[in-house]
Amino acid sequence: MDDEAGWQQRLTPEQYRVLRRHGTERAGTSPLNAEQRRGAFVCAGCGQKLFDSDTKYDSGSGWPSFFAPLEGAVGTSTDRALFVTRTEAHCSRCQGHLGHVFEDGPQPTGLRYCMNGVALRFEPAKGE
Repeated sequence: MDDEAGWQQRLTPEQYRVLRRHGTERAGTSPLNAEQRRGAFVCAGCGQKLFDSDTKYDSGSGWPSFFAPLEGAVGTSTDRALFVTRTEAHCSRCQGHLGHVFEDGPQPTGLRYCMNGVALRFEPAKGE
């Protein structure tokens, strides 16, 4: 699905604003902040698995945070939109904007993938 009309039909207005227009949801508003079950966090745009629940942690930032994505699932690029250089994270399949990566996360990576919850969907593991 490459055309914008298709994305607008498939996504909610807030998902479209974040995933396709590089928006940011308000901190503390995502129900995924409290998600504690085992499973996978997938792209709300295309369904690609992005993060395993074992890599999720409470960063105190107000957004779902992870210390590592699944291999090959998340791409990065340089974002200079707010007059500061940041590392943007996007779905490697559909290029949907997920959030940003910061170097203040826990070990073993030291990274914090600070994601917009509206850009993700949670799929519980079998039996959860």
